[in-house]
Amino acid sequence: MNKLTKTAFASTLGATLMLTSIAPAVQAEQAAPEISNWALETLNDGEKYGIFPLEWYYEDFQTAISQERLNTLVQLTAEKIASLDLEKNDQFKPAVVKGNNTREDIVNRLYNIVAQYNIGSENDPVKDMQKRNVLLGSGAGLMLEDKATTQQAVIFAIRLIQDVYEQANAGAKGVAWVVADEDTTVYLLGSIHLGVPDLYPMHKKLTNAFNDSQGLFVEANILDPEGMAYYMEQAIYEEGKSIKDDISEATYAKLQEVAKLLEMPIEELEAMKPWLVANNFSTLAMDGAFGLSVEELAMHGIDMQFLLSAYLQQKPIYELEGVNAQVDMFNGLSKEAQEESLVSVLDSILEPVEQSDEDIALLSEWFMNWKTGDVENFAKSLAEMEGDVSEFATMLFGQRDENMAKSIVDVLKNEPGKFFVVVGAGHFLVDKNIRYHLEQAGYSVTPFYE
Repeated sequence: MNKLTKTAFASTLGATLMLTSIAPAVQAEQAAPEISNWALETLNDGEKYGIFPLEWYYEDFQTAISQERLNTLVQLTAEKIASLDLEKNDQFKPAVVKGNNTREDIVNRLYNIVAQYNIGSENDPVKDMQKRNVLLGSGAGLMLEDKATTQQAVIFAIRLIQDVYEQANAGAKGVAWVVADEDTTVYLLGSIHLGVPDLYPMHKKLTNAFNDSQGLFVEANILDPEGMAYYMEQAIYEEGKSIKDDISEATYAKLQEVAKLLEMPIEELEAMKPWLVANNFSTLAMDGAFGLSVEELAMHGIDMQFLLSAYLQQKPIYELEGVNAQVDMFNGLSKEAQEESLVSVLDSILEPVEQSDEDIALLSEWFMNWKTGDVENFAKSLAEMEGDVSEFATMLFGQRDENMAKSIVDVLKNEPGKFFVVVGAGHFLVDKNIRYHLEQAGYSVTPFYE
């Protein structure tokens, strides 16, 4: 698989702070899976856990679950809970499983996963799952003898994982802080714009802070259709112009080679501006990392998770910058800077090198530091991006951090209540970051988990 060099790989993760997350948003508009409204919020959380493939949404999700699907769900749920390394329950006695895929039988199978650990299980599987808010039932009762649908079985498994992680005081902590004055509290969360199932579920204290907040602030709301329309308008050349007008013949020749290699129509690439082609090809270079596609990595991104949660909770979403502003930043890069970035990516495809252990280790380190809430080591790992004085790197930080800090100060001064801010982690960790500017404005920024 084609990969970037270590430096380019690190820079790409920063550069795709907005564009990486567009794929799942567009994809969501193209298909309409049959999901019950009551299940949407739970499924939005649980689909990040890695316990079922999203393809299930589009085929027989509301009909009786097959044995193959149930076996997959149970196995992956067991692995997710086993990863916590909980103390074993020596008194565990497994419930009888008949294999008839009724709601009761699935309850028993899930009970046999959790009751083998010292995590406060009841002796009766049904009572245990009721206590954990896994088995809720309806006006018709618990319907234990009914065949379980795929949706019901998935919901049971998600609820069980959420309960166990909460009981074990587990879950990804993130890199987070709090800034407050007399009548306003702002939670600051540093995001990674790509993600993996290991980052989910998040720690209950973090999700509670979000749930208690009256609004979400993000860099850019990439689910806003008007912003996406502007993005498409600005990223594509007007009629009569093409990428050939802005790059050298040598670079265009490389673009033709890549188009042929990837079996892409050169006409489509000619219509895109250099920064868009560079970003698209850069994300392709990540395809398959951690066993996930580019779309799956973006779907697991922290900011995407909170954006979707805010929509489902009908929580107001505010932009610290906006899609338009971020598109304008890319458009504002000089032709030289855009071409330099494009050439770097094209070369990585035409002259592929085996993805080094260091590249994967860098991103893995970011994920681990985010999961454990290790701010100090996260800041050290981001040093890969410091010292770069290129036009591209300068665009990513600097003035942006000062401007976003000013917007947060405005909230503190003028908006009483609780608010949740999610922006790229680098904006809180590099030199003269958002926290620095807030402290310069006279505010105390304290660790979230103090």
